[in-house]
Amino acid sequence: MIRYIRVIIILLLTATAFGAKAQSTATTSSPYSRYGLGDLSPNVLPQTIGMGGIGTAINRINGFNYINFMNPASYSYLNFTVIDAGIASNTNTLSKTGQPNQTNSSFKLSHIAFGIPVSKRSALSFGLMPYTELGYKYRDVKSGGFGTGLPADTNSVNYIYSGDGGLSKFYLGYGFGIGKHLSLGANFSYIFGNLKETQSTEIPDLYGTLNSRVEESNSINGLTYDYGAQYSIDFSARKHLVLGYSASAKSNLNTQNKYVVSNYFTDASGNEDVATDSIINRQSPKAKISLPQINHFGISYQYDGKYLFGVDYSIGNWSNLTIAGVNRGLVNSKTFNVGGQITPNMNSLSSYFARADYRFGAIYDQTYITANGVNIKRYAGTVGIGLPLPRNNNAFYKINLAAEVGKRGTLTNNLVKESYVNLHLSFTLNDLWFVKYKYD
Repeated sequence: MIRYIRVIIILLLTATAFGAKAQSTATTSSPYSRYGLGDLSPNVLPQTIGMGGIGTAINRINGFNYINFMNPASYSYLNFTVIDAGIASNTNTLSKTGQPNQTNSSFKLSHIAFGIPVSKRSALSFGLMPYTELGYKYRDVKSGGFGTGLPADTNSVNYIYSGDGGLSKFYLGYGFGIGKHLSLGANFSYIFGNLKETQSTEIPDLYGTLNSRVEESNSINGLTYDYGAQYSIDFSARKHLVLGYSASAKSNLNTQNKYVVSNYFTDASGNEDVATDSIINRQSPKAKISLPQINHFGISYQYDGKYLFGVDYSIGNWSNLTIAGVNRGLVNSKTFNVGGQITPNMNSLSSYFARADYRFGAIYDQTYITANGVNIKRYAGTVGIGLPLPRNNNAFYKINLAAEVGKRGTLTNNLVKESYVNLHLSFTLNDLWFVKYKYD
């Protein structure tokens, strides 16, 4: 049975890697993803997504090894080889005053991550995951045409906005312990991908009209790094208070912009024909994207085998984000994460569900988006469960499920309110793969 589970995990890892490489269509459907570089993907795995997304002061949970790339100092606690791969889905309902609700769903292979012990108090980790996601399409219909001609133009005009793409991140990290209580670590990441946005103007009721489209795409790549520290205060062998800090450092990415303006016709059914010509087709020289520093502060308390509770506070200096020297008009973000998990009896022989981990949490996010003079906020609640699988010698397996239910935005000032459900599933393996056995 365990042998088959290993085969399934390896196949999932392979599919995740190829899926991340091949994925070009959007896996989000939010008009707010048009700000910045797209919606930021969570920097934690389902194990802590279910706990409100805490992670800055988390390392080993109930003796089970967990890859926590939010704070690379946590790698120093890995004493097993760890493999983690997962999938995720999103259902998002958009509401706007005077318009019918719109619901969209998406599915993606979310991550693949490895952790390998190097010594008793140090380990390497590497993996591939999404960094941002861009995906939206909405239509703004205005009556009265283009204005004040004689006679007056009464045809309605459709302004269609769409975006597609995303950025992925491959990381390599190392964490090590200094003494018994202090751990330090760092990740180096390569970010790559493409972002494409279009703005189209159509007059659907006037057949034969030449419509126009502006298409702007950015090809992005570059290196970033983040670092972290954790300090553990041990009250006993099983009770620990952990203080954590981590940061994504200010860094620069490379980008090359392509700008195309074209004209096209639509037929009587509204279907788009091939573009008739390109008025502008310009590729700009390579430029820089200046990413801001993001700071995370956290504290957690754990009673091994019983419970864990933690709180995170994050500040993102997004007002400093620039693309090709142009400030993107964002504001600084502030995020509070709180959550924990309870394990009724991890050594129970009579009840399987007593050995499971039950997780819960909440999120308050004052995002970096300001639209129509309103700062966009996000509120969410999370739940999760960790289901242990039968162990085999030195191998431990766990299935992790998490759900995040939340809202973002508001109906105020003609804005859009989102109601969403994010589901996450991952398979985690702890195993001693690099042991040199001795025989008497």
